[in-house]
Amino acid sequence: MESEILRYFQQIADGITVTEVAELYQVSQPGVSRSLKRLEEEIGVALLERSGRILRPTHAGMVFKKHLDQALHALDDGLAAIDELTEPETGTVRIAFQPSLGAWLVPSMIASFRLKHPRVQFRLDQTHDRQGSAFVAEGRADLLFTARRPRNPEVEWERLVSQPLCLAVPPDHRLADRSEVALREAASDEFVMLQPTWELRGLAEELCESAGFSPAVAFEENDMLVVRGLVAAGLGVAIVPAPPGDGLHAHSGVERLIRLTDPAAFRDVGLAWSRERHLLPSAELFRRHAMAVARRTAPST
Repeated sequence: MESEILRYFQQIADGITVTEVAELYQVSQPGVSRSLKRLEEEIGVALLERSGRILRPTHAGMVFKKHLDQALHALDDGLAAIDELTEPETGTVRIAFQPSLGAWLVPSMIASFRLKHPRVQFRLDQTHDRQGSAFVAEGRADLLFTARRPRNPEVEWERLVSQPLCLAVPPDHRLADRSEVALREAASDEFVMLQPTWELRGLAEELCESAGFSPAVAFEENDMLVVRGLVAAGLGVAIVPAPPGDGLHAHSGVERLIRLTDPAAFRDVGLAWSRERHLLPSAELFRRHAMAVARRTAPST
């Protein structure tokens, strides 16, 4: 089977039209159709069926495509690895990260890496907690910055930093002038929380339980910036990650961030990658760089 024909099928099974595939690969539409027909004849089963003017995969086509995706991904990895072996400083590292890490940890890691490896490129994707470690497990990213420890045994995870948690309060809140606070002191307040699918939501609820109360949830949101905006508007308090550096008791927007003194008021942020797939050289360079930076900046014990 020719890999290009397999890619025609892959694209069409993903919803791309024959016309678009022909334009993408600079071939004729009849040529694409004949190639797909030859593929079906070689396999011995119909892979596509027409639905109106669109081709959709049959059940056999969907089963075949699942394995084809893995095979073509491995082929692309092999071709990219050969390219990087001949020119290791020009690879592309695919990074996924939780949105709350995209404003500080990811940019700082990339910036320090590019000082030594300026020609390495990066492709960035934001991921949501509900997606877990799927980005690296399925090969859509080489590395994942996440505060959620993967439950998938096929994914490796190592801690980079321990990030303190703060209580975000409105500027006129009774606790606003405090430099630190125990969470139980906010037990009577209404809370602005992230949606239950977020790892930080579960951690916040555990902290409240340990502090001896169940939080009254006034708002649930799916965006940390919205959570902080609601707090700034005086609509509740929230448990949020501390900003980088030492400026905890400071304004972030117009809300006040106060360090929590509860023993478990922190989250571990780490780096995840697949155990099943070898990282390409540029991605392995970046992984080692991130771990080295984490070791250098870790507080001494």
